[in-house]
Amino acid sequence: MEAIRYIVDTLLWLLTLAFVLRLMFQWVRADFRDPMADAIVRVTNWLIMPLRRLLPPIGKIDTATVVAVVAVASVRTVATLALAGAGVGDVGLFLRTTAIDLAGLILRIYLFALLLYWLTSFVSPGGYAPGIRLLAQLCEPILKPVRRIIPPIGQIDFSVLWVSIVIGALLVLLR
Repeated sequence: MEAIRYIVDTLLWLLTLAFVLRLMFQWVRADFRDPMADAIVRVTNWLIMPLRRLLPPIGKIDTATVVAVVAVASVRTVATLALAGAGVGDVGLFLRTTAIDLAGLILRIYLFALLLYWLTSFVSPGGYAPGIRLLAQLCEPILKPVRRIIPPIGQIDFSVLWVSIVIGALLVLLR
């Protein structure tokens, strides 16, 4: 039973990750011609395209993608609770669990993206590789405000360190 629980949870986590990444890429106006972003779009189109026919965007917010993220995260929570032998009797617990899982996933995505962005700045500064520009588009909006407060010292930019510390603290608070 543990193996089935692990497989189901992992597959649903990966699906949730794909939908959350698509939403995050839309929020930062990422270039969807990037091979990584294109792969995310192709993996998530099966649900988002039908939802777009039903749910028009509200301003700059793609409601179909937001609803898809919440739906997939909810399915994951239901599956996790069902496989653990618990029901979804308490709606408050269900909503809180889903919201905390989504918030934790977004924070982990940013933490991992910041680490990759920092590492690629050493490996190929100014170079091009698929995904590098996408990482920059994802990370720069949260790094720029920190750079205004704490500017780089010499050639060393500590903004990634400070943002990572804050994200780590937020992850601890979510537990």
